[in-house]
Amino acid sequence: MISAKLVKELREMTGAGMMDCKKALVETNGDLEAAVVWLRENGITKAQKKAGRVAAEGVCAFVVKGNKAVIYEVNSETDFVARNEVFQNLVSNIGEAIVNSDITNPEEAVNAKLGEETVQEMLVNGIATIGENLTLRRVNIVEKTDDQIFGTYSHNNGMIAVLTVLEGNNEEVAKDVCMHIAAMNPKYLDRSSVDAEYLEQERQILVNETLNEGKPEHIVDKIVEGKVQKLLKGICLVDQEFVKDPDLTVGKYAEKHNSKIISFVRLEVGEGIEKKAEDFAAEVMAAVNA
Repeated sequence: MISAKLVKELREMTGAGMMDCKKALVETNGDLEAAVVWLRENGITKAQKKAGRVAAEGVCAFVVKGNKAVIYEVNSETDFVARNEVFQNLVSNIGEAIVNSDITNPEEAVNAKLGEETVQEMLVNGIATIGENLTLRRVNIVEKTDDQIFGTYSHNNGMIAVLTVLEGNNEEVAKDVCMHIAAMNPKYLDRSSVDAEYLEQERQILVNETLNEGKPEHIVDKIVEGKVQKLLKGICLVDQEFVKDPDLTVGKYAEKHNSKIISFVRLEVGEGIEKKAEDFAAEVMAAVNA
């Protein structure tokens, strides 16, 4: 029986995760020094050292199986690694593990298994093999009914991935809608789904902006309402002008083909990650002088 105290001690010594420490102690019959060696041999302490480094490159991908789909982002530190075959295989295996699991909570996706290996173990082993920090950053698990279809689209080798759910059975429409989403990046499906707090904040900004332009106060509300409607048209998918036919909104395009957009997910690699500014010359000099 491995005690919690021993696991804690090994964790403090190596910086490895709790489950990895417990596994190492089990494998070495509770021998602390042997467990440290086991962690090193399995690349886990090496992985922990890399875990603090910014991983803002990578791939967004999706896997569809029947009425279930997973769209997710796996990050690496460099785009060179993101194009590596080992990394690409890792991304594929992660998707297969999640879509074939019973997991419905994205936060538990790292516990999904492919064979005997969890997604978390895949990442740790990938870090040890590739030599960069790798993370499973975002996971969306989407389900549909038998009367609905999935639409998917990947742009620029996985820099952008889109997954939609549509009523109707027109795969071409589903693909067209996905391509539109990739290009125009809508924030919401329709006006009813727009966050009320966000909209009020934008409205107040527009009020102040209009007043600062010197417009008379008695017409400010009318001007602002016009600007709000324009804003909503720009951020709501169904109200956007369809890229292939600007005479139609995306919603009307779907209706024209007896389809209705139910939901969508759009992921773009590195969204929201603050990337470290790299000085390549300084990096080379540091390596030379090391």
